[in-house]
Amino acid sequence: RAGSQKEAANFPKIKVAQQIAGPWEVSFDPNWGGPQRVVFEKLDDWSKRPEPGIKYYSGTACYRKTFDLPETIGNSSRPIYLDLGLVKDLAAVRVNGKDLGVVWTAPWQVEITDAVKPAGNRIEIDVVNLWPNRLIGDAAAGAGKRFTVTNVQTYKKDSPLLESGLLGPVTLQQGE
Repeated sequence: RAGSQKEAANFPKIKVAQQIAGPWEVSFDPNWGGPQRVVFEKLDDWSKRPEPGIKYYSGTACYRKTFDLPETIGNSSRPIYLDLGLVKDLAAVRVNGKDLGVVWTAPWQVEITDAVKPAGNRIEIDVVNLWPNRLIGDAAAGAGKRFTVTNVQTYKKDSPLLESGLLGPVTLQQGE
C-alpha cells in the first residue's frame, strides 16, 4: 500500500562541524615541471596560480595539513566525514597514514571516524588533474622546454586552461 511504509532518506543527514582552512603544504612532481614543495595560503585553482610550474601542471600533487577535532565531535559516537568540497579531478585520501580510498565525483567525502584522534591528525590528499593544462603549457614553451611529445595538436598555447587541484572548502562533518 502506498504511503504505509516509513520513508527513509537515501543519505544520512550531515552537519558541518569545522572548516579546515589556512595554509596547505603542496608537493608537485618536479619531473613534470612542478615545485617539490610550496605552501598555498588558501586552496587555489592551479590554473590561476602565477607559477608556470603549477599553472600548466598535469599529474599528481599531494596536499598535507594537520588538524585537531573540534570538541563538539571529539566525544561523539556519530560518524565523522572529511568533505573535500570540490576536486578537479580525482583525490586519494589518507588520514594518519590510513588509506581511506579515492573520490572521483560528488559528494567529495570520505568517512574518517576510525582514522582520527582528538588532536594532531595528519591529512594527505593526492589530487590528480587532467592532461590539457600540461599540453597547453607545452604548446607555449619553446623547443627543448616541453614535457610532453605528441603528434596530435588538440590544444594550442591560447586554449583555455581547465580548473585543477583541491578547490574546497575542506570541512569536517558529522552525521546527525
